[in-house]
Parts: sequence; structure tokens; C-alpha cells
Amino acid sequence: MDTSPERYLRAARRASTERRYAQAIAHFEAEWGGLLPASSESVVRYLAAYGAQLSSGTLRVHLAALAQWHRAHGFSDPTKTAQVRDVLRGIQALHPQPQQQAEALALEDLQACVDSLEEALLSTVKAVRLRAARDRALLLLGFWRALRGAELCRLQTEHVQIRRGEGLVAFLPSSKTDRSNRGRQLSVPALKRLCPVQATEQWLTLSGIEQGPLFRAVDRWGHLSAQALNPNSISRLLRQIMISGSVDPQGYSGHSLRRGFATWASANQWNSKALMDYVGWRDIQTAARYIDSKVPFGVWAE
Repeated sequence: MDTSPERYLRAARRASTERRYAQAIAHFEAEWGGLLPASSESVVRYLAAYGAQLSSGTLRVHLAALAQWHRAHGFSDPTKTAQVRDVLRGIQALHPQPQQQAEALALEDLQACVDSLEEALLSTVKAVRLRAARDRALLLLGFWRALRGAELCRLQTEHVQIRRGEGLVAFLPSSKTDRSNRGRQLSVPALKRLCPVQATEQWLTLSGIEQGPLFRAVDRWGHLSAQALNPNSISRLLRQIMISGSVDPQGYSGHSLRRGFATWASANQWNSKALMDYVGWRDIQTAARYIDSKVPFGVWAE
């Protein structure tokens, strides 16, 4: 077993963050021609070179990657100077960009997708039935629990408890905002229609999965992968489901499930605290785009 400190350092950083940071470092070195270790002056020139081309959010990721590289290699951080900070502010002032958000999946479109998947569940082809069961469970659990694509991919079967007619409880090992990696307990009630509990139970029954990743790839012969779905595949999978349900997929991504639930909850008078607690938001500014007043699942509950 690998007991090196680097193994634990890698575990402390999410795979997606590692990938983005590696891309950012490659951009700084190969695309722009920067040298590492870098000086504060070279970081400023780098920001100025791409201030009109890259969003301020992307530039911040690149700065974070540079900061992490320098810390990891024992060098002082060239990104933490007043000049770098001021140049970034100037870029934001001169090149403001609207925040791009995924389209929220509306309830009627969710219903259309589920209707299509339930037709596929009647197929005589094993692989088609399995994919339909998986996709329906992923879609409904992702929507009603407002989960990110990466969170759906981290769910483990042994951490899911189904209480028939009542609801579902699952342990999410970690999430984007869970920097301590303690995980959190999730619950979702059984619903009269579009029920995530029933869908998840049927997926587990058909697949025979008892442990390991809850959501996995299914090959053309109906064999299940031992590995979880790749988080990068969730947006593509969602768009494929939408096309099958005759829903225009333009503008949708894996984040559309999370936004769709938040929009639904706002329309159904959830108050800000109830929504923030349920979704896992810590920042009221994030939640404020969706919210109004109070009532959870109401007439939908069993």
C-alpha cells in the first residue's frame, strides 16, 4: 500500500481541481511561454495578456493553480501581491462578463424525460432496460436532492438506505463545499409522482448492485462497469436523455438538475433557510437568485 504523504495530499485535492490546475499551469507555460517559478511581474503580464480573452473566473483559477504550484515546490507565492490584485480588479472593470448559468430543468421537461425512460424500461433488450432504470434514478435523485453531477457519481450503494413508502437516506462522502471531507447525510421523501425513491429502488433491483458506486456505465451487452460514471459524462448523458424525451437540450448541463430543483422550490414558497439547508448552500447570495417564501413538499409527499 502507498503510505507516502503525497497520496494523502492528492486525496485532499479533488480530481477535478487537480485537472483544472494542471491545465492552467500548462496554459501559463506552453501557451503563454511563462517560466516557473514565476515572479509577480510575470504574473501581472500574463493577466494583462489574457484579460480580454479569458473570464475573470478562469483567471482566478489560473492564479490559484500558480499559487498552489509555488507552495508545493517551496517557493513564495507570486500571486499574493497588491499589483496582481489590482490588475485583476481592472480586468473585471474593463471586461465585465455576465455569469453564465445552466438552464434550469423545468418540471414538465423532467416529466417528459421520465416518460421516455419508462417506455425504454419495457424494452426486451437488457442493456436498454438497465440504462433506462439508471438514468431515471439518476435524473430524479439528482433533481429532488439538487445534486451536482460529481456528487451523483460519488454516491455509494452501501450508503443508500431505502424506506419504502417513506423516503431515502444517503450519505454523501464529500462535496464541493465540504472542504473538511466529513460528508453529509441526505434525505428525500417518497413522492406521489416522479419519485426518486421508487426509481432508485428499481435501479438497484434490476442492476443487482449491492455495494460500490450507485451509478455506473452499462455496456451494449448489459454488463455493468465496476467504476462510477465519470462526472464529466453527466452533462452529455443528461442531454441524451432530454433528446430522447423530445426536450431541446440547448443550454443544459449536469448543473441543470440542481438549478431546476431550486427554481421549483422557489416557486413552491420554500424560504431561504429551508432551501439553503436542503441544498447545502452556505452563501445567501447563491440562494437569493431562486427564493421566495416557505412550504416544502406539500401535496407531493406520500
